[in-house]
Amino acid sequence: MSEWKPDIFEYMDYRDFLRAYYEAAKANVPAFSYRYFARKAGFATSNFLQLVIKGQRNLGPDSIWRFAKVMKLTAEESRFFQNLVDFCQGRNAEERNIAFEALAASRRFRQAGQLDTALYRYTAHWYVPAIRELAAREDFKDDPKWVAKQLLPPIKPKEAKDALDTLYELGFLERKTDGAVVRRDVTLTSGHRVQQLAVTNYYHEMIEKAGQSIEGVAGTLRELGAVTVCISPERVQELKQKLREIRVNLLDFCERDPAPTLVYQLNFQLFPLSTHNPDNENVDKNAQ
Repeated sequence: MSEWKPDIFEYMDYRDFLRAYYEAAKANVPAFSYRYFARKAGFATSNFLQLVIKGQRNLGPDSIWRFAKVMKLTAEESRFFQNLVDFCQGRNAEERNIAFEALAASRRFRQAGQLDTALYRYTAHWYVPAIRELAAREDFKDDPKWVAKQLLPPIKPKEAKDALDTLYELGFLERKTDGAVVRRDVTLTSGHRVQQLAVTNYYHEMIEKAGQSIEGVAGTLRELGAVTVCISPERVQELKQKLREIRVNLLDFCERDPAPTLVYQLNFQLFPLSTHNPDNENVDKNAQ
């Protein structure tokens, strides 16, 4: 890219990149404007770029390449731009995960220092945090074959090895000089979009595991319950706070166990089964 253009590999949001591109172009190309960009890209809407930057319009496959052509992106930059659009506009976690993996595969993106994948890697598979907790056992062995057999259901030794490598690399596990393995508390942070994707992946997997336990785990080894209630919006916030307090208390209770041997997953789910509409109208007012 020209010296005045922003480096696309430094961005996790394509709208932020477009905003930076517009500001740089405005400062370096006297004739540049939203209308100028639209004319060069062949768009009938003169302020289409502005609408995209503001999040009022999305980019489709054709417009992605029109944008890339006007901005004179290289083939590598154009592919990255497309992956960035796919990541930001993904309709669900699956689409965003595919796009994120493509972004993470970019060497220039990694070199730009924008790829903080620690949280994503830790929550990518249900068994990674499970193995971290498994290390609380006195007989724990950081042998992939041993670890793989301890989980329910068992995983492949290769998966266990990758998980162990991740836990050691991120600092969740530490091997002492005497060979003992201890758990460490680590605070993980990342960009908002990556963090959102990581948390979404974690919840999806753990809720799925809970569903599988209904038939896959004996009733004596699990506790599942559900209750349907009708409350006010104000009480919903109070209920969420009570659940947070219960979670903290239960975590403290488990942490104080002097001889832990089993890894359990404790889920809380609270979600609406109805809409709040005084007029009893099920109408999307934003639909056109």
